[in-house]
Parts: sequence; structure tokens; C-alpha cells
Amino acid sequence: MPTLARKKTGYKGVFYIDGTDPATGKPEKIFYIRYRKDGKMIEEKAGRQSDDMTPARANLIRAERMHGKKPTRREAREAAAKIKWTVDRLWQEYTHDKPDTKTWRTDRYRYQKFLSSLGAKEPKNIAQMDIHRLRINLSKTLQPQTVKHVLRLLARIINFGVNKGLCAGLSFKIEMPKVNNLRTEDLTAEQLASLLEAIDQEIDIQAANFMKLVLCTGMRRGELFKLQWPDVDFERGFIHVRDPKGGQDQKIPLNEAARKVLENHPRTDSPYVFPGRGGRQRTRYPKAIDQIRQKAGLPPDFRPLHGLRHFFASQLASSGMVDMFTLQRLLTHKSPAMTQRYARLRDDALRRASDLAGDLIKQAITGNQNKIINLEKE
Repeated sequence: MPTLARKKTGYKGVFYIDGTDPATGKPEKIFYIRYRKDGKMIEEKAGRQSDDMTPARANLIRAERMHGKKPTRREAREAAAKIKWTVDRLWQEYTHDKPDTKTWRTDRYRYQKFLSSLGAKEPKNIAQMDIHRLRINLSKTLQPQTVKHVLRLLARIINFGVNKGLCAGLSFKIEMPKVNNLRTEDLTAEQLASLLEAIDQEIDIQAANFMKLVLCTGMRRGELFKLQWPDVDFERGFIHVRDPKGGQDQKIPLNEAARKVLENHPRTDSPYVFPGRGGRQRTRYPKAIDQIRQKAGLPPDFRPLHGLRHFFASQLASSGMVDMFTLQRLLTHKSPAMTQRYARLRDDALRRASDLAGDLIKQAITGNQNKIINLEKE
């Protein structure tokens, strides 16, 4: 019930009080309606002037309330309390008005494919054994990283419901599978030679140059998908990397090998260096890349692009001439933790250099000792 003076409008049962807009502090009208339903007199707030509420709209709400077409606020709250917020219902609310992005499409696929078995349950009724069985079943066909993505999606959906006050959460913490992300791939000298030969023989110039650029720069495939010609600064010798996985846009040097690839790469009407259908941004790498890997005789588990990125990093680290901070910048890693996987290669190079220095000093000492012995004999 409002405590300030009521002021009439031109509509029966509709009045307002003078209030203040909480956002701007400016004066505004706050509209109320009063009506009788089932023999009871009901008075409730219709809305604020700053929310586009008008006497006419308030009168329409009053009519809907009186004829039962629209529930009262109290009825709406009571109805909401009776709703069973199952995982399916939470998913529908969670995805409401989600933009049509690759991430959203991936989440939708994972939910429909792997989480629908829990859809009819409310979070509070999901047992720890349910999640354990789910994890075991997923692990039979999926990689640990994918299983982790699926379980994290479930956790996000439930946390959304808890944060919105729609449901109670789980009574336990979801146990995530352990993922080894420190896998690095390398190429022997023979494998590299075979790969370069297969790339040179490839008639799909987009696929060939895509792989060459990864070898020259270590860029991720997603970064190459987004690469546009204005991002390549031939004059200053830099490549502008858009929205890398590590966070903010960055610049990496345009080395001579990468410059040669890009200068001889065909241009189209599209702004993208490697355009997709209709000149739009590419979403998949060329199919010929897998054919190049096969022609080169590389192992089936060698990832043709991510593997080349690792090879790029491994070569720099093992040279002993590049510090970890510089390598982190070149790879556009957000934190040093990801770059540390190459620290062993850098340490091996430093150890070889140290051993070489030790051998040189040992030789010098031995040479001096021989000179002293020869002088004593004389």
C-alpha cells in the first residue's frame, strides 16, 4: 500500500503517487491499480513512468487482472514457486536470447547429445552417482577435455538457476576429469622434409599457404581465420592478431618467410587472407590440409595445424636463443604457464651450451698443463 498522497487519473481504479526515478533521481509518477476479484479488494503497483507505464497501460493491466487473463503479482510468485526447475527447463531459460555463435552451437550440441538424460531431474535430486555414471559413459567415446567441457556446461546451467533464485544447487561438487594439456608434437628432419615437399606439390594454394604460415609464425588456426589484409603491415613488418585465445589483440613480427608467403598469396574481393564461402570469415581449415599430412606420411595422431604450431615453438625453445617471455609473446599465450611446456627444451639447449663451455675450458686447462710439463722437461 502506498503511503504518499494518491492522485487520480482519467481511469477508474487507476491512480499514481509522486516518486523518484532510482536511476536518475528525477521526479516521476508511480502508477497503482485497485480492483475487486473473487470478492476481495486488491491494490498493487502497475509500474513506473520511467518504465513506460502510462494510465492507459495501467488500466489495461487492471482489466486483465479483473477478468483473470493475467495473474496478479502474488499469483505469479506462487505459480513460479510451484514450477519444477528441471535441468531441461533451466537449459531453456539459460539459452533464452543467446546469440547464434559457434560457442552457443557447440553448447547446444553437447547438451542435446550428452546431457539430455538428466533433463527431467531437478538439480537437488541429482545424485553424485548420476554424475559418476555420466562421466564414465562419456569417457568411453570422448577425450578427457571434451568430457570436462560437457560437465562444465552442466555446472554452468545449474549455477545459473541457483544465481537466479530458481532452484537449489547440487549437494556435491562435480568432479572433473584430469586433462593433460601438455602434449607437444615434433617433427624429425625427415618428416619435415616430407611435409615441405607435400606442401609444395599441393595444388590448393589456400591449404598450402595456410600450413606455411603456421610453420613461419606459429599462429593458431582461429587467428588465421580472422586474419585480414589490413592486419598485415608489410611496411613496418608486423601482423595484427585479432582476438587471440590469450585475450587482447596483439602484434607479432612479420618475418621474411611469412612475408614471402603473404606477398605471393592470391587476393580476392574479400578482406580475409583465407576467405571462406562467399568471402566471409572461414570457420574450417581447407580439407586439403589433411591430405597433405597423409601424403607426407605423418602419424595419424599428428594434428596438422596445432602440431605445426608446437613445432614452431619447439624449434625456438630448443635453439637456446629465445627466452620464455619472448616465446610467450610470439605464441600470444595469456600466461607463462602454457609456455612452460617448452621450458625443458630451452633447458636442454642451455645444458648443451654449458657442456660445450665446460669442454672448451677443460681443453684449455689440459693444453696449459701440457705446456707446463714440456717446459719442466726442458
